[in-house]
Amino acid sequence: MEAAAKNAGRGKKAEKIRARQPRVSTTDPEARVMKMANGGFNPAANVQLATDTESRAIVGITVTNIGSDNVNLSAPMREQVELRTGRKVDQHLMDGGFLKIDDIEQAHEKRVEIFVPPKPARKQENRGHELDAKPGDSEAILAWKQRMSREEGKEIYKLRASTSETVNADLRRNRGLQSIMVRGKDKGTCVVLWCALAYNILRFWPVLVK
Repeated sequence: MEAAAKNAGRGKKAEKIRARQPRVSTTDPEARVMKMANGGFNPAANVQLATDTESRAIVGITVTNIGSDNVNLSAPMREQVELRTGRKVDQHLMDGGFLKIDDIEQAHEKRVEIFVPPKPARKQENRGHELDAKPGDSEAILAWKQRMSREEGKEIYKLRASTSETVNADLRRNRGLQSIMVRGKDKGTCVVLWCALAYNILRFWPVLVK
């Protein structure tokens, strides 16, 4: 791998060649270099959580080595939540980074209402019109745009931030999920599961002991 990168030469073309070279962490081969909150880059894992907005219980987790949130994780997460809870997911609130048209289409077929904000328009003159109906919009996309345009939809979506921020803060500050001190995705998943279990038990302990 190092030899291939060195033999790439110089210039813009060489930089593109080196950028395509596989990069492996010396501490964890399954980890991938990801952009961190402080603007730096470190070998890391991407942890996704599903949380019930009413009880704030963690009802699903996913650990991947894909740095981008813009991958098809929403449907598998809903399936996991339904398997764990025995109940159908009717509404799914997602971070804007998860927006994918295919996910909205698939969720619509399953009678699931997706709440996710649109990505900002690239052109300045189109900013603020992202939710306008356009020729060729499918039934699913039109329903999503109408849902996110209404005040009711905006109020529902506010629950995502208030829920995820408090849960993430608790896991980091009180459950030790600042970093994963084991190697491999499977072991990392076990760590996240233990943290989620500890969070759920302590959150609902007053109810359990009654």
